[in-house]
Amino acid sequence: MTKGHSWAGIAASLAALAWLGLPTTALAQEESGTKTAHELRADYDKDLKGKTIAFLPIATGVPLMDEWGRVIKTEAEWRGMKFIIRDPALNMSAMQQALTALVDQKPDVLIVQNPSVTLLMKELKRAESQGIHVIQMNMSSNYKSDAFVGADWYEVGRILAEDVVKVCGTGSGTSGEVQIVQGELAAAASVDQIAGVMDTLKKDSAIKVVSNQAANWDANNALNITATVIQQHPNLCASIGFWGIMQSGAAQAIRNAGKIEQVKVYASGEGSQLDCDQVAQGNFHKFLSYTATEQGHDAFLAAEALLEGGTKPGTTHKEFYTRPVWLDKANASGANCYPVPKPPTSTASN
Repeated sequence: MTKGHSWAGIAASLAALAWLGLPTTALAQEESGTKTAHELRADYDKDLKGKTIAFLPIATGVPLMDEWGRVIKTEAEWRGMKFIIRDPALNMSAMQQALTALVDQKPDVLIVQNPSVTLLMKELKRAESQGIHVIQMNMSSNYKSDAFVGADWYEVGRILAEDVVKVCGTGSGTSGEVQIVQGELAAAASVDQIAGVMDTLKKDSAIKVVSNQAANWDANNALNITATVIQQHPNLCASIGFWGIMQSGAAQAIRNAGKIEQVKVYASGEGSQLDCDQVAQGNFHKFLSYTATEQGHDAFLAAEALLEGGTKPGTTHKEFYTRPVWLDKANASGANCYPVPKPPTSTASN
């Protein structure tokens, strides 16, 4: 403050201006709000309100897909949008039929989880040719649509393997023997994750991959595979699984063999309370979460960007990757572990 001025003097000057009818910042504001705010909201509502967003997961009743659906539905409803969900219940033929029917209904945005890199390609391309924005969720196909939302699977595999090398690699004093439990071999989550795992493990000659098998996302398959592996390799150092729910079966087999303290069990997945429980119970040594709640928000953000952008479907390719986060006994709790949601339902009648 300059010499000769005081807060009292400034206040008196402002009061004088108000007395003379001259506008101050506060007095200049319109009682109904700013013109800019009204225009921004009107543009936003024009692009989103009344639009339809459709979600086709591989199945409902699974924490990962249900959390995506819960978040997308919540965000859509707040914006006055209609939400449609279809449940193929793990039936690939039913999924193809459901996708064909959804494309025929022509929602404004279609969010699809691919079971393989090839199965839904033709219909995804047809959807965009029909004027529907297509977002592929967490597992891409060989067709690049308007947007992809999810994990960078090569990165996930690399991060998992880097920690396994620290525990089982050169100088660890262990056997160096590692088991890998993949999901569905044709799914992007397996194709790219195994590439990241193997590229990293092969950098250390002390690591020996003694088993690399697909359990097709099924916990019982993972249990049976691992029960055989642990019998054949009693000095196994680590087990890497490509999904928490599936890998819980491998962990159970290792626990049944009395080896849960010896064998470090790793998994990647969505980060639900079920995953955190496995960590808390000592079944998972560490869990790499790609945070389904954040992915759900990113999916809606992608839909929002496409609808507001005004671009023609099929003419842009955007990527929204989610950051992997390690969970262990120190942080596998609270906000890092979302509660298991109920399967969402449609808000649109069609």
